[in-house]
Amino acid sequence: MSTTEAWEIPSRGRMAMLGLIVTESAFFAIFVVAYLFYIGKSLSGPTPRDVLEPPIGGSIALLSSSITVALAVRALRGGRVRAFRAWWLTTLALGLAFLIGTAREWERLIARGVTIRTNLFGTTYYALVGLHAAHVTIGLILISLVLAFALRGYVAAPEAERTELLSWYWHFVDGVWVVVFTTVYVIGR
Repeated sequence: MSTTEAWEIPSRGRMAMLGLIVTESAFFAIFVVAYLFYIGKSLSGPTPRDVLEPPIGGSIALLSSSITVALAVRALRGGRVRAFRAWWLTTLALGLAFLIGTAREWERLIARGVTIRTNLFGTTYYALVGLHAAHVTIGLILISLVLAFALRGYVAAPEAERTELLSWYWHFVDGVWVVVFTTVYVIGR
């Protein structure tokens, strides 16, 4: 930055989203630490090693959605609204695929007797993965709303900053998944 350029205050939206992400990061950190603290402290089974299978397909879908949401924002910034809609819809579909995979995993675990009340593993697992799933659900609701507006012609290049801020939230949810996946399916097994 040269000495003649003036510094601009970031928009309220950017600061608000940054504040939300920092706050939510602290919240997730508490749940991750609790999960790590209670690993192996259950007095009864099953243990994570007995019942967990890494959700590779869902993870690929969710992490790929970070690419599609970035491509959507780039398209909107360039005034390519049709491309925006296509990438935004793809992001929604990938997020839904992840959430469906999580629901199937829970269904399988419940069938094997692992509930939130089973033991410390069940309690911390459902709390941590459930917290993440709730954030994915919130993101998908917001993405769906933006898509509905876009399909009605209410989203154009001037709204690119707003969609970018939502993409920040989505990138955050994806980044948190990397931490949750590593904690639950790598370290915790």
